[in-house]
Amino acid sequence: MMRRVVIVVFPGVNLLDVAGPSEVFSSLAEAGGQEEVVNGYSVELASTTRELQVKTSGGVAVVADHCLSEVRGPIDTLLLPGGVGVWEAARDKVFLDQLRRIVPESRRVGSVCTGAFLLAAAGLLDGRRATTHWRWCDRLANEHESVTVEPDAIFVRDGEVYTSAGVTAGMDLTLAFVEEDLGRAAAMEIARHLVMFVRRPGGQSQFSPLLELQAADRRPFRDLQVWIAEHLAEDLSVENLARQAHMSARNFARAFHKEIGTTPAKLVERLRIDAVRRRLEETDASLDRIARDCGFGSADAMRRSFFRVLRVPPSDYRDRFRARPVA
Repeated sequence: MMRRVVIVVFPGVNLLDVAGPSEVFSSLAEAGGQEEVVNGYSVELASTTRELQVKTSGGVAVVADHCLSEVRGPIDTLLLPGGVGVWEAARDKVFLDQLRRIVPESRRVGSVCTGAFLLAAAGLLDGRRATTHWRWCDRLANEHESVTVEPDAIFVRDGEVYTSAGVTAGMDLTLAFVEEDLGRAAAMEIARHLVMFVRRPGGQSQFSPLLELQAADRRPFRDLQVWIAEHLAEDLSVENLARQAHMSARNFARAFHKEIGTTPAKLVERLRIDAVRRRLEETDASLDRIARDCGFGSADAMRRSFFRVLRVPPSDYRDRFRARPVA
């Protein structure tokens, strides 16, 4: 099953806002296994004008597959990039009507950088949380008072509407889409392929956890990171992790810290917290059930760890970040 991705392009669009997510979606063929390739993405560009050749803000032209007015049928992911041309596009009533027409046909809608202004102009961010490039957060808040702007976020999900920060944050967002669709292992493989091994700033852990952790170069540790993420409910003591890596406990702990940049215990805690966070956002499971599934001994232990890492209790986090269905 190929997932249909439609990226809207307009005169003055930022090239990287378009190319970055496109590369993440298309990298399954190079980075993933056969299963991920078969269940991959089909990316198409849709022009807001009648001209298929669209000049980007950097002067490089891209060629759209068709005009936005011709887009018909279900869409898995609709993506709105930013760029200097976004201000004129946000005033284009014909385009905004076309956008409102295809949004109900889309499973999820996202924006990159100032593309959030296009969603806001179409009324798609009313009553929602959102973010954009840090330089334009105040303007978004001032021009659209019904939008709750989170300036410190790399990306924000509110229901099935996603917004991301400036330019390269669109790749973080797209990587999160892949993780959501195909699992952590596929997303981590793409991140490694694209050399996306940087620590990203952000608030309330709204950034991609895959990018916050330093990925390992050595195969045993690289595979171990994936294995840990898939076995969070098991005993992940240093001794057991060392056995999984076929190393002595002492040598493992020393080499792990040098390679990953943190201790095994801290990595395990962070991955467990990330798993808790996703379940709080996406499910109605009880705290006891979440604690058990994510490898914490009890709900109290989970609460203490969650608060220590994110500085907010799990119940408060769920109240604030629980996904709401798109209206």
